[in-house]
Amino acid sequence: MMKDMEYHNSVLLNETVGGLNITPNGVYVDVTFGGGGHSKEILKRLGNTGKLFGFDQDEDAAKNSLSDERFVLIQENFRYLKRFLRFHGIKQVDGILADLGVSSHQFDVPERGFSTRFEADLDMRMSKKNELSAYQVINDYDEAVLKRIFLDYAELKIAPALARTLVEAREKKPIVTSEELKLVLNRFLPEKVKNKVLAQIYQAIRIEVNQEIEVLKEFLTQSLEVLKPGGRLSVISYHSLEDRLVKRFMKNGLFEGEPERDFYGNYHVPFQVIGKLIVPSEEEIKINNRARSAKLRIAEKK
Repeated sequence: MMKDMEYHNSVLLNETVGGLNITPNGVYVDVTFGGGGHSKEILKRLGNTGKLFGFDQDEDAAKNSLSDERFVLIQENFRYLKRFLRFHGIKQVDGILADLGVSSHQFDVPERGFSTRFEADLDMRMSKKNELSAYQVINDYDEAVLKRIFLDYAELKIAPALARTLVEAREKKPIVTSEELKLVLNRFLPEKVKNKVLAQIYQAIRIEVNQEIEVLKEFLTQSLEVLKPGGRLSVISYHSLEDRLVKRFMKNGLFEGEPERDFYGNYHVPFQVIGKLIVPSEEEIKINNRARSAKLRIAEKK
């Protein structure tokens, strides 16, 4: 079995778990189990009657499952949070933790296709059960849809030119590997900003492949139904798209617009935001480079 540190360094470990304000006999959910780092810390703070459910759709994460009678690993996408908790007889929980984005392990396994560092087939699926892969996005999507993906998910001004270039190149032959993709897009990758732009392109494709924005919205909406009053939601995000959604939802329970006001002009929101935005220390970033863009937000259900 892979050690947790080799699989994935848990970002903002104490801050994220501390934010849950754990009661020893409570029921908690770690919806991004991964290497189990956050889950182990939650279990340390639970008593004998406490319960922890872990979610992870990545088949590799099952290798890290914890042999603890208080723990249950559910090998599913956390967009099905409510459904699978109900299956286990749980209607409400005391706290939910989410560490969004890609695990270190997923980045470090070349054949998964998440990393810009390795030659690999274009895949980027967080679960092998997903039918859609990066190959299909790059080779089958209409130019207009590709443009939207690069605009919405990478916020790249060069999105129209990127989409056009991909469509022109794939008409000659399919784009199969990460190296072929880099060659096709080479003129957009000057050495000074190559890694940054590539990372943004990969991020956009990965978000589309795994429907990350839709999944996050479904998860946050269900978290509100599943949390008890006084229950805590602790979420780490890694890019502005995710963080904006999390911030807005914690502030007013909506993804867009403003909550409706009552007769007296007051509006009622479902969460109380706890503390301010938390980011990693310079020390943590030195130890774990993945932490550099992490943003932690915590809220309590009213």
